Amino acid sequence: MRNALLLLLLLAVAAVPGSLFPQRPVNPAVVTQYLKDHPGYGPWLDRFQFFNVYSSAWFSAIYLLLFLSLIGCVVPRTRAHWKAMRSAPPRTPKRLSRLPEYGTLELPESAGISAGQAVQDAARLLRRRRYRVHIYDAGGDRPSVAAERGLIREVGNLLFHVSLIGVLVCVAIGGLFGYRGQKILVEGDTFVNTLVGYDQFSPGPNFNPARLDPFAITLNKFAVTFDRSSAAHYGQPIDFTAAVTVTDKPGAEPVKRILKVNDPITVGGASFYLVGNGYAPVVTVKDGTGKTAFSGPVVSIPSDGAYTSLLVVKAPDARPSQLGFVGFFLPTALVNDQGISYASDPDPLNPRLNLNSYYGDLGLNTGQPRNVYTLDTKNLTPLNNRNLKAGGIVLAPGQSYTLPEGKGSISFDGIKRYVGIDIRHDPGQVGVLIFALAALAGLIASLFIGRHRAWVRTGTHPDGRTMVEYALLARGENHRLAAEAAAIGRLLTKEWSAPATNTNHLAKDQ
Repeated sequence: MRNALLLLLLLAVAAVPGSLFPQRPVNPAVVTQYLKDHPGYGPWLDRFQFFNVYSSAWFSAIYLLLFLSLIGCVVPRTRAHWKAMRSAPPRTPKRLSRLPEYGTLELPESAGISAGQAVQDAARLLRRRRYRVHIYDAGGDRPSVAAERGLIREVGNLLFHVSLIGVLVCVAIGGLFGYRGQKILVEGDTFVNTLVGYDQFSPGPNFNPARLDPFAITLNKFAVTFDRSSAAHYGQPIDFTAAVTVTDKPGAEPVKRILKVNDPITVGGASFYLVGNGYAPVVTVKDGTGKTAFSGPVVSIPSDGAYTSLLVVKAPDARPSQLGFVGFFLPTALVNDQGISYASDPDPLNPRLNLNSYYGDLGLNTGQPRNVYTLDTKNLTPLNNRNLKAGGIVLAPGQSYTLPEGKGSISFDGIKRYVGIDIRHDPGQVGVLIFALAALAGLIASLFIGRHRAWVRTGTHPDGRTMVEYALLARGENHRLAAEAAAIGRLLTKEWSAPATNTNHLAKDQ
């Protein structure tokens, strides 16, 4: 048990770097940037797996040692408790007066209750109070009954530790065979559960792509409700509602569902969580030859509460030169005294696109991964910006702009919303819940159920009286022991209509 507690503490300490350093399974781009920003000690941290804490060799070693330690703790205790449950309560001590709770009764000869009958009566009363009883020396001069109650406390203790093992096993199963992915879904788009359908996918070490459930989900409409009644919180979002259509498998009947924040939906064993949202302006880019080089919604990244959103448009198919646009989208645009546009409200009351344009090689054919939300302008030639004669591009819905030098045009066709969805499949999740509830039940049992033993010994006085003494002893701490002793004393007194001659636990000193 001492080893298990130390390993549990060590596991908690070992998990701390996972919250201090970026983790590669969650966001590899942040880890790459961290290594660039810290060239001195960053590679050493990577060498010791500080960017993969929860799958590192040292974290797994602690995890497995804790697992083995708990098994080594539970198995012998279970064997010992099973033996204790099948064995009779221990024999009655010779001097009951030494025990913490002690009392005596005297039965007059006229009551006609022998020592043997008194022991049988005491055993019956103790069984009624859910004691395990065993009678010793039934035919002797001083028969006694030994009783025990509260063995379920140790069962609860064992259940708690077994449940901890179960939680560890289920967490390991979830980590090995589960997966987690992210997807940006624009209104009207459909996500099909395939590897290529994810924007980012993090599988477990033993994940099998063939086990992906072939479900599909379509975002029909996404609505955001903003506060319009409170002056202090005016414009803050108060509700997010995504209306989706779910198809569990090919050929199945589509079902309409509602996805909300903190109210996920489950499809094919995977849970969908609403984790982000924003605007996706619909743009069309035509190149210098008049052909459409790009057309569709462009995901913009909100940067403040008014949904001032950064966006990048890339048209690698444009001719004669590739085209790129970078700028921001304002749902409700206003212009200050300096002529600078800013967003004043998160609802699209006066939407505007503000863009700079570039032409040249976008660097998409080098084979190196590129962030779709950034545009590297080092090797590009600017066409539009505030410092050029052409100025920047400002578009309202339905407007278009012709690029300088005959490079093409861009139009702002409309606005759609998008949602960011976190998709998780954890095959051990149900098991974790079951074992966690079992651990809670075991902990409650071990904390609130007291284990103690009781003994009643009888004998016949030379003058014919039947002398009865009883005592109780707790296994561990039990603040209800005195109340239990008083209850047993009242039962015995009521059974024989005999007054107690001594119920003071200090009698052992007399």
